[in-house]
Amino acid sequence: MDGITHFIALPYDRTDGGLVPGQQAKCGSPAAAIEHAKHLWKTFGHAGAAAIVCTGYPETRTTVLRTYGMVPNDLEQEPSAPHLR
Repeated sequence: MDGITHFIALPYDRTDGGLVPGQQAKCGSPAAAIEHAKHLWKTFGHAGAAAIVCTGYPETRTTVLRTYGMVPNDLEQEPSAPHLR
C-alpha cells in the first residue's frame, strides 16, 4: 500500500535536552499543513514547526514541505521519522 499519504504540522519546543516534537496535527492538504505549521510557530509560541508529508505504509517516507523557527537539523534525514507515528 504505497498510496497512503498524511499531511502533518508538527511543532517543536525547546527543553533542557534540546528540541522535542509536540502534538502533531493531521491536515487535509499540503497547503493546510504549511499554514498550520506557520500558525503553531507564530501564534502559540513554539520554538519552531514543520509541515511534513508522510507517504507509504509500513515503510514511511517523510518529506519536509516547510520549516519555521527552530527544528532539528536532521529532520529531512529521518527515513521513517518514528515520532511522526
